[in-house]
Amino acid sequence: MSTDSSGRPPAVPSRRRFVTGLAAGGLAAGMGIWRLPALAATGQTPTLQTLSGTDFDLSIGGSMVNFTGSARPAVTVNGSLPSPLLRWREGDTVTLRVANRLRDAYSSIHWHGLLLPANMDGVPGMSFDGIAPGETYTYRFHLQQAGTYWYHSHSMFQEQAGLYGPIIIEPRAPAPYHYDREHVVLLSDWTDMDPIALFRRMKKDSSFDNYYQRTVGDFARDIREDGLSATLQDRKMWGQMRMTPSDISDINGHTYTFLMNGTAPSGNWTGLFKPGEKVLLRFINGSAMTYFDVRIPGLKMTVVAADGQYIHPVSVDEFRIAVAETFDVLVEPAGADAFVIFAQDMGRTGYARGTLAVHQGLQPPVPPLDPRPLLTMDDMGHGGMDHGSMSHGSGNASASASPADGGHAGMDHSGHDMTTMTGMDHPDGGMQQHPASESGNPLVDMQAMSLAPRLDDPGIGLRDNGRKVLTYAAMKSLFDDPDGREPGREVELHLTGHMEKFAWSFDGLKFTDVEPLRLNYGERLRIVLVNDTMMGHPIHLHGMWSDLEDENGDFHLRKHTIDIPPGTKRSYRVRADALGRWAYHCHLLYHMEAGMMREVRVEE
Repeated sequence: MSTDSSGRPPAVPSRRRFVTGLAAGGLAAGMGIWRLPALAATGQTPTLQTLSGTDFDLSIGGSMVNFTGSARPAVTVNGSLPSPLLRWREGDTVTLRVANRLRDAYSSIHWHGLLLPANMDGVPGMSFDGIAPGETYTYRFHLQQAGTYWYHSHSMFQEQAGLYGPIIIEPRAPAPYHYDREHVVLLSDWTDMDPIALFRRMKKDSSFDNYYQRTVGDFARDIREDGLSATLQDRKMWGQMRMTPSDISDINGHTYTFLMNGTAPSGNWTGLFKPGEKVLLRFINGSAMTYFDVRIPGLKMTVVAADGQYIHPVSVDEFRIAVAETFDVLVEPAGADAFVIFAQDMGRTGYARGTLAVHQGLQPPVPPLDPRPLLTMDDMGHGGMDHGSMSHGSGNASASASPADGGHAGMDHSGHDMTTMTGMDHPDGGMQQHPASESGNPLVDMQAMSLAPRLDDPGIGLRDNGRKVLTYAAMKSLFDDPDGREPGREVELHLTGHMEKFAWSFDGLKFTDVEPLRLNYGERLRIVLVNDTMMGHPIHLHGMWSDLEDENGDFHLRKHTIDIPPGTKRSYRVRADALGRWAYHCHLLYHMEAGMMREVRVEE
């Protein structure tokens, strides 16, 4: 059977899916005949394959999996989905021989969030050529950090097809908290469609999964609550932008089955505890496109690390985890024998779920999905503005508003001619400036004008829900700024897109049309990201830390992936201490493949 560049055979697109999956979906074997994993056949939960030490042999190949009732091809490591859990120790040097057993597709592995030489980073076309079919590439690097991380393919859509797995790096010094037991909780999204076919569908019909258009009944309700004039104005503004407030996520539970440690919801992945124990849960969002909102009804969660780095403990009821982020949380199960781990998608179209229990086989009640949220003009950075004066679809906005930071006159805008940036005729800096490359750009359908960092905002669908929800503002690194220098220059980049065309970019320029962003080795700089789109974007810079600033411009939180919700403007510091060519991109896989990616070069 022929395969495409993702390493999977072509599939016929289908709208059919199963919300909760099979009772124990997993690897299939033989002539397309699905077989239960050994532990599942005995009523136990399949466990993550775990490899530890300093020397590893990993084999990338094809396997059949079954999460929905149909066996489908996947890309796996050592025949496992998720890929094996790798346990390392800070200070060690690890060697990984990665063999590509796919018949006619190059492959790769990127070690997400790890500090390592550029040629070990695993991005084809930048740090190496990729691993050809039948070839083996040897990764070898020193472990300079500890914590919870993950790895995934950086070749086409192989990550969506199953090539992702967790990493735990044990610290050399004791952690600043105690726990008796730990579990990895790896969240992901699975589709029976061939990922390339899914990408083509998005290009043809980006609203395919948006079933929740507003109805006549919604119109009547809004008139009762807001009045006729306000309701008509609201509908007019959304119509002018050719957008819908229900478009929360590009791809959701109408296409995806959401997995927890490679187990569909009905499979009920279970992590055990004993009464009185303190349990560390290492959450990883290894999905391709899905933000998850996570809670354990009946238990408080104390967040102690973000993206592998210790933070001051924060007690919450719920947290949103963007694609590629990791959070370590402590829980102390008491008062019941079982607790559900509930991870609903941001659009409220489905969920992943598992159980914390004193023994296998317990299934606590699963809460209903929260009400579906709707975007507002405030969410998209247009709050309090005269939308009748705005031009959408041309990449040009003529309204004015006051950005939270009062403008950025004199900044380095990464090669932009500041005299031609939108809004430069306002020397007081009152209007959010936009690069000239956005004006009249057919790949830009909107620009946000009223922006703020909004670090204390839990996000759409989580505000005032009766639960204490984690925010970036609530998290603070347990250490001071490791660099200590003030940034020597500033680079501002705008996250841009066109919803109908499913085109995504920085500054309206696709990856293939722009020069690399060049950093001087050893410099400390500030990157400012402005989200001009109605979608959130988790932005990942390879090879270096991203030190998020608070709203006063002070060091706040060290991360490897920083979420930029719609209508926000966030800044972080980078120490360019890693020579070489590095990827810089949105970690929504289909956004990256559609153009929201840059190359960063750190040079002497």
